[in-house]
Amino acid sequence: MAGQPFGVFQGMHTEPGRILEEMKRLAVEQLGALPAGLGRAVEQTLQASPGGPSFEEQNALQLLRQQSAGHVMRFREQIAKGFDDFRGPSDRAGHHMGLVEEQVLDFHLAGQRLSVLLEQRYQRPLEVMKERLGALSNVMRLPAASNPIAPARLVGAFVQTYGDLKLPEALSDLMFRQYQLALGRVLDDLYVRINSLLAGAGYGSDVQGRRATPLPSSRSWAQPEEVLAPAAGPSAAVPNPFMPAARPPAAPTLPPMPVVSSRLSAELSGLRAQLHAWRNQASSEQSPADLSKRRELQTQEVVTIASVLQGEAPDTYARALAGPGRLGECIRDQLNSGARRLGMSPDQIRLGQPEEDAIDMVAMLFESVFRTHSLQDRARRLYGRLVLPYVKVALASDAMFVQPQHPARRLLDAVTEACEDNDASTPQDRELLERAAAVSQRVVAEYNEDIAIFETAHAELEELLIQQRRRGELQESRAAKATYGRERLAQARGQADELLRARLSTRPLTAAVAEFLTAPWRHHLVQTLLREGDGSERANEAIDLGVALVEADAMAEAGRGRELAERMFSLQPLIVQCLASLGLDEGAGRHGMAMLLRDLARPDCERRTHSAAPLASDEPANDDPRLWLAGGTATVPHDPAIAATIRRLRPGEWMRLLDAQGEATSVKVAWVSPLTSRLLLVNRRGMRVLVSAPEELAAMVGAGRLVLGGERTPFSEAMVQLRQRLDHAVGQC
Repeated sequence: MAGQPFGVFQGMHTEPGRILEEMKRLAVEQLGALPAGLGRAVEQTLQASPGGPSFEEQNALQLLRQQSAGHVMRFREQIAKGFDDFRGPSDRAGHHMGLVEEQVLDFHLAGQRLSVLLEQRYQRPLEVMKERLGALSNVMRLPAASNPIAPARLVGAFVQTYGDLKLPEALSDLMFRQYQLALGRVLDDLYVRINSLLAGAGYGSDVQGRRATPLPSSRSWAQPEEVLAPAAGPSAAVPNPFMPAARPPAAPTLPPMPVVSSRLSAELSGLRAQLHAWRNQASSEQSPADLSKRRELQTQEVVTIASVLQGEAPDTYARALAGPGRLGECIRDQLNSGARRLGMSPDQIRLGQPEEDAIDMVAMLFESVFRTHSLQDRARRLYGRLVLPYVKVALASDAMFVQPQHPARRLLDAVTEACEDNDASTPQDRELLERAAAVSQRVVAEYNEDIAIFETAHAELEELLIQQRRRGELQESRAAKATYGRERLAQARGQADELLRARLSTRPLTAAVAEFLTAPWRHHLVQTLLREGDGSERANEAIDLGVALVEADAMAEAGRGRELAERMFSLQPLIVQCLASLGLDEGAGRHGMAMLLRDLARPDCERRTHSAAPLASDEPANDDPRLWLAGGTATVPHDPAIAATIRRLRPGEWMRLLDAQGEATSVKVAWVSPLTSRLLLVNRRGMRVLVSAPEELAAMVGAGRLVLGGERTPFSEAMVQLRQRLDHAVGQC
């Protein structure tokens, strides 16, 4: 946690076998999970490309998914084999010469190119490591051996894992490119840790007084501002032992080194400083003298205690998650209980500052997830199981908090996505909850400081989440279409009502004409506006029919019988068509026409002005108290600047909403109405939560019921809330 990997043995020439095993553990832990994410990254890239993946590529992707677990195991075996070969190179007598297929040959040649690029990029740390490994092999009385984590070895492991799959050329290139990106995210940190481990154990020139040149780290607080760019051509493999080595390309263009943002590094440092201030304030009642007499536990001791407790029932943590601010103390109480079982008195030991930081950050993280996402009570046991595994991950390093693609981080995002707004009301929802519970149990059962289990668990859950996202997308599309249909209907009804009021207010009308305009004509006009659109020929004919009937009534009142007869004869097809829109057949339509003519044939028939109530809205009833439907009015008090910001929001942007019960939920802009500019907000399951105008959303922001600028992933949103919580707590200290 404090910058040293577990098992760093101090002193001169620490036992070389232990050092080599520690190097092997670090390499397998950090590199072993890379294959699990390659297929998914390649699939996302192909899906985003114009036209999507071809049929051949889809079959290859399906094969990668099916064999993912086997590829992970094979790759990890290849990484471990490099360290076994360091002790004594394996016998190659079993290898035989043979023909190599052209596709396999291309795969190996691409591997050579990637190996050259990585050798040049990491030239300085590799030179330092070569010197230190030479000193280690001398102490072990072994002949000089190759670096077990040199780029050639790592690319070779990739080729041995995927070389026989016969992937399509475009897919093969993408696999190399994604592997290059993944290695870039890992090797910066791994090479630093291995060199530090060797130097701390007394191997290499550092023990003679020369300090190693500090190497850049790839850690960052949030998404890196600059990332490794993909190579311009095919990316990668290792030299084929049965072929002459290929010439390295002249002056290759190297990808830029990742740059650690000073701003993000400062955020991490500032967060730790706030944690320390907050913790010091909370524990001010206990005198420092009492703490100074206690022995500070080593990080590995805390990990051991957590491992002892890891498989126990999660009820204690589940209850702590029910109230804010209780999980951290609960974790400490359980660790004290575990220490007592191992023969350590809690009155004689204390946690170090790095361990305190890890516990507090995990506790606040889990509490923030529950505070900012709509999680059911049944999810507490699931999260309770994961508390101690995540404490152990945080004790190992800061990577989970600063690397967006960290396996533990991605698993927590996936579990939250599976549980949020999931009331198990459908078989699919129940299956998703059961899968999330199963992967949490697997992490508890199998996690032992190897984060590859998080990647495996995430892959298991991701299969169902992909189906849920597709259902969510369909649900969003249905909600948008339904909302748009209701808005078009409301617009057509409003326009018809306005035209009707104009017809009725022009002059006094007979009851028959007024009733015809109020019912058949208005209904026909609404249907025509919906189907044909405003300004269409049929819509204009329907509007003209209303004007012509008012004029016909005036002719009847004036006794202009011939003109009236000619007018009604010309209007008969439109009148019958209008009546037919109500579902009347031809006979009923003629009867309605006759009733209209009967009243018009009486000049002395009573005439008066009429009124018509607007048609009822088709907006669904607000039965769910968490569902607000707004009318799009701009008359509510609001901040115009916030309303302007909301108008610039586009589909896909997230925010946090407090429902009628005060519970927070993540909502996304799914659609913006082209008619009314109202925004459709949906939850992570694609269900409609709110339809409202920008002005009304601005009023909700002012009332504290809506927070703009939410993060896309639950983990990132929880970290934002963690920082805000510490800002508030430290500000009150």
